[in-house]
Amino acid sequence: MKNIKIVAIALLAVGMMAFSAHSGGVYKTSTGNITFISKTPVEDISAENHKVKSAFDAASGKIQFSVLVRDFEFENALMQEHFNENYMNSDKYPRATFNGNITNVGNVKFESNGTYTSEVSGKLTIKDVTKEVTTKGTFTVKDGVVNAKAAFNINPEEYNIKIPKVVSEKISRDLSINVDADYQHAH
Repeated sequence: MKNIKIVAIALLAVGMMAFSAHSGGVYKTSTGNITFISKTPVEDISAENHKVKSAFDAASGKIQFSVLVRDFEFENALMQEHFNENYMNSDKYPRATFNGNITNVGNVKFESNGTYTSEVSGKLTIKDVTKEVTTKGTFTVKDGVVNAKAAFNINPEEYNIKIPKVVSEKISRDLSINVDADYQHAH
């Protein structure tokens, strides 16, 4: 009888772990996408990074992003070189990061297919500056994969990104940042 109780408790514990792992837990990606766009009457500039690392905890709502600045790709190689050397100083500041929270994570049903929205807020660090950012995130759950999308704007000068007068008309002071990442449950 004692062995049956031990087996029953063990099965219950395994069942509870399986449920909690499915309905919560950590989701990760190393192939997230971030695009930034600068639109001015003189020129539109955009770059994409398809190697964004990110993770979030479905129970607590904590979310993190880490981006290697050099992984942003431009259509024009010279533009990419100037971005890394003159604007972002990517040798000195190789990463941009975001550490924050999915505000009402309990309203996102990670175990059920559907589309959910939530405010995402936290600290965005670019170069040597950290600022609070808040935006609306859309989480689409489909067969265990969570796609997260968000968009927000930043002013490059607020992050110590110096824009020389020579090109000041070509670079917007209102950069559009778009995030699109597919997360898998980390086992």
